Amino acid sequence: MSVFVFLQADQAFVTLATNDSYAKGAMVLGQSLRNHNTTKKLVVLVGPHVAEPCRDALQSVFDEVRVVDVMDSGDTAHLALMKRPDLGVTFTKLHCWTLTHYSKCVFMDADTLVLSNIDELFEREELSAAPDPGWPDCFNSGVFVFRPSNETHEELLTFCGEHGSFDGGDQGVLNSFFNTWATADISKHLPFIYNLSSIAIYSYLPAFKQYGHDAKVVHFLGKVKPWNYSYDAQRGEVSGHSQSPDQSQLHPDYLLMWWQLYAKSVLPLLQKHTYKDSSNITVEILINGAAFDVSEHPAPSHPPPQKASSEERKQRWEAGQIDYLGDDSFANIERKLDSFLK
Repeated sequence: MSVFVFLQADQAFVTLATNDSYAKGAMVLGQSLRNHNTTKKLVVLVGPHVAEPCRDALQSVFDEVRVVDVMDSGDTAHLALMKRPDLGVTFTKLHCWTLTHYSKCVFMDADTLVLSNIDELFEREELSAAPDPGWPDCFNSGVFVFRPSNETHEELLTFCGEHGSFDGGDQGVLNSFFNTWATADISKHLPFIYNLSSIAIYSYLPAFKQYGHDAKVVHFLGKVKPWNYSYDAQRGEVSGHSQSPDQSQLHPDYLLMWWQLYAKSVLPLLQKHTYKDSSNITVEILINGAAFDVSEHPAPSHPPPQKASSEERKQRWEAGQIDYLGDDSFANIERKLDSFLK
């Protein structure tokens, strides 16, 4: 049975891709919105470093692909404090306020994944967002509702020039600019299910067990993104997981969902447009026995780790060396939790 979706022309979901890797994430996000029958337009802002074949592939998913200049905060001190110098270019996100041919938009980072229809977000007003797991009196700028306005855009740019950002990225600027979010209007506090991070899952596992089934948007926070892994479609497994202390805390089930959608819907688009990473550094994805180049940052391959004792696992956990796709996976933690709760 065919499903016909009538698009609402004056409202849009907006995302940003400043390079080819984030463009892959944007395509997965856009396709996840399509799969859940959104009635809104889809817009992606792309930086000049996104290759033409990748832009062509984006055209197949998004209603509008707009090239914008990359804006850098230049705040190397604060970005170094966060150990995330890459976040400087996220100031480019402020271009979203120039999309004035839309009356209302929802911005979503390219490292988010939609799990169900979220068109109800357009019932909220600017600036609506979910709390950040690191400091809940700040909102996380990975998902937010806004009204495009050239006036607001100019005010944001002026604010940046005068005050900078307390974290060196867009989240610091937006929280300082919309500084009454925490206290003024509870209706602008989006439920956490619209911006769920794996960091929060593992820091408060009982809450995830209670409410996680209602999650609508997953946000892959952290330095390591889903596209930094590789995927064996024949075995249905994500590979390339590392146990280094700075490994991002990606939930294995959501990581697998991301890759399944990428392999089914995005990879064929990239092949169609003869896409190849400009870095020429690749990872193989196996589909029907054939290998395709899909990722510019391959994770190092590791021999299968020997089974660690309980004491060794405890020491690794305390040192931040957590095997999220192995012994310390959510499924194993949940089983242990269930045994205590029974």
